[in-house]
Amino acid sequence: MSTSEIATVLAWNDALSEKNLGTLADLSSDDIEIGDADGAAQGLDALRDWARGFPGLVTTGRLFVHGGTVVAEQTLSDGTTIASAFRVVHDQVTSVFRHDDLEAALAATDLSEDDLA
Repeated sequence: MSTSEIATVLAWNDALSEKNLGTLADLSSDDIEIGDADGAAQGLDALRDWARGFPGLVTTGRLFVHGGTVVAEQTLSDGTTIASAFRVVHDQVTSVFRHDDLEAALAATDLSEDDLA
């Protein structure tokens, strides 16, 4: 488990919730990939556009970590529970993909309960 990867994801989620686009960009690679079931985008401009439209707060629950991949169980401000799969390299998020639930995120990343932080 990497404390650095976990800290990066937690700080990234905080910046997203606070709409702190500068910090969000600082914690992301220039070619970050952002995706969900509806599609994907790449780059810091796409990240900023996506973050501006992101509704509300993100509360992070359980974290699963292995080899630079972090899956975060998350609750949105409307009470919806989702999960996001992050790839973290050198303290920067290089990709984030939103999944409808934790099981889907774990399956997509080959992580399991054994990787619980």
